[in-house]
Amino acid sequence: MAPGERAPISPVAVPGEATTDLRDEVVALAHALPGGLRRLVVRNGDRAVEVEWATETLPGAAPAGPSDRDRPGVPGPADPVPAGPADPAQLPEGTTAVRAPLVGTFYAAPSPGAAPFVGVGDEVEQGQTLGIVEAMKLMNPIVADEAGVVAEILVGDAESVEYDQILMHLRPAGSATGGRA
Repeated sequence: MAPGERAPISPVAVPGEATTDLRDEVVALAHALPGGLRRLVVRNGDRAVEVEWATETLPGAAPAGPSDRDRPGVPGPADPVPAGPADPAQLPEGTTAVRAPLVGTFYAAPSPGAAPFVGVGDEVEQGQTLGIVEAMKLMNPIVADEAGVVAEILVGDAESVEYDQILMHLRPAGSATGGRA
């Protein structure tokens, strides 16, 4: 076996042995992962590992700005993972945030070279697709939770995004002027 390779875990459970090996590997994985873990799920049948990080800043991530902890609508006891310099400490007055539901790559258009789903100033309806986050070859549509006008788009096409990162701001439909033709 080459250095760095792991021995495969036998699919046939030997009482005590395979369980101990799996437990040891899970503990080693948990200690090797950066940042704090919120949840770690391991299934033995058909093998699956799910990792959910706590929403604090991970090592090597952009430094966090002022805390979003006291902002209404932000769940959890920790600050969200910062989105970088474009992520404001607070939402602009009268806007709501459209957030990434998972880690992946944000796409502003349905395919390369196509027109973007939305642009700044566009009116959107509840349930309208605003973009896509691709994760593990699955395209996950980002839809508007409410009708409004796109006030600001904070991420570029094909840009990596983190869980709970603010992708764009919407404001109520009656409060914006103009739009794209």
